[in-house]
Amino acid sequence: MKAIQFVAPRQIRLIDDLPMPQPDEGEVLVRSTHLGLCGGNVGPYTGSGQGAGIDWPAPLGWQGHECLGVIVESRNPDWPVGTRVLAQDKRGNGFVEYFVAKNLSLNRLPPEREDVGPLLLAQPLATVLRALASTGPVIGQTCAVVGQGPIGLMFTYMLNRFGAQTVIAADPVPWRLDWARRLGAQTVIDTTQCDLVEAVRDLTGGKGVDFCIEAAHLGPALIDAARLPRHQGRLCVFGVSYQQLDPFPWNYTTNNETEFVITRGIGWMDYAQMCIDRLDGDWAELTALVTPILPWERAAEAFELYAYPAEHEGSLKVVLAL
Repeated sequence: MKAIQFVAPRQIRLIDDLPMPQPDEGEVLVRSTHLGLCGGNVGPYTGSGQGAGIDWPAPLGWQGHECLGVIVESRNPDWPVGTRVLAQDKRGNGFVEYFVAKNLSLNRLPPEREDVGPLLLAQPLATVLRALASTGPVIGQTCAVVGQGPIGLMFTYMLNRFGAQTVIAADPVPWRLDWARRLGAQTVIDTTQCDLVEAVRDLTGGKGVDFCIEAAHLGPALIDAARLPRHQGRLCVFGVSYQQLDPFPWNYTTNNETEFVITRGIGWMDYAQMCIDRLDGDWAELTALVTPILPWERAAEAFELYAYPAEHEGSLKVVLAL
């Protein structure tokens, strides 16, 4: 069996001689066909942020969790052999050729669809929908999304779908802002060219936005995002923080009486099947974010593309195909 192992900062090893895992009662064995890289993988790969203190080499397949594949052995009558699925390794170490999945994480892919790779987006999209379900309606509101990586771009798209009047997208990588416009942002802000807080105040007549999503996972972006909501506006901090401890403008936030919501990927399974079905239907344009799809043998290149987007134009949701 094949697996990826992080052996040092920005260094991976491809292993191909591991024993096959075995499913227990109620579980299935999945052969991976597509594995997605996630923003949460960047720190462990680069050895920075919360990944700075890990012991090298890291566990085999460490933190891979966006997985498409086909069931090759089943001990669950509801999930027969041959079923194509979106699933997760039960240990959370899914950068592997074969993994064992529990019933809870299994979601069916369209059996008639040939090109299933783009549907991998359903896993992170499900985390976005869970976040939006936790933060209240946006109809007619002015919203800002700080960070326009794959997650931020999905937030930009869904805020428009859910009826936001205006979506302001901010990012330091210019080519990502082109994607933000493509997915519905009415205004984009290159944060390397201006002060983000001042720019948003100018756009909103000094009030700030009704709702801000921080999707960059970096301390400076979090500080700026906290200053964007209007009085008694809402701030959603999404995903995995880069550092264990980040500065935060608590005094400003409490004086502003900002409603503060934190969400992560837990609970994504409740939304995954719907995301698969919609990405195969009227949300299909979002699947353009799945680019590039690289062969397993180019895994080292894939992690570099994902970790350093400013240097690799066009690399968004990077996926490995097996």
